[in-house]
Amino acid sequence: MNVLKGETLPLKTSNDVVLARQKVRQWAIELRFTLVDQTKLVTAASELARNTLDHGRGGQMTIEQLTNGTRSGLRLTFEDKGPGIANIEQALKDGFTSANGMGLGLGGSKRLVNEFSIQSEVGKGTRVEVARWR
Repeated sequence: MNVLKGETLPLKTSNDVVLARQKVRQWAIELRFTLVDQTKLVTAASELARNTLDHGRGGQMTIEQLTNGTRSGLRLTFEDKGPGIANIEQALKDGFTSANGMGLGLGGSKRLVNEFSIQSEVGKGTRVEVARWR
């Protein structure tokens, strides 16, 4: 797998979440993702960026254009230095929420992408990496 280009955006305010969504849509359009795939990726990005801000107390999103043979895709990495997730398995279950949300963020995001990984350490922060292939 090769990374062709990348960009990192801060996630410190609600406006940064909006900008992150717009950037993901722009890159997905440039890579000629279908409208459905654009929407899935932007929705996942929106949820994960919001989690980074609300639960991780802010952080950053890195977006990268990937190639793997004839396939092209986008990888999004969300990182924070927040409180971390004590029970990742529970956090991925639909309906689980640590705040006042609907509890669809992590599990829903996982279903919207082709690849999903999460690492988290209590007291150190969380890193979520997702990829969608065209």
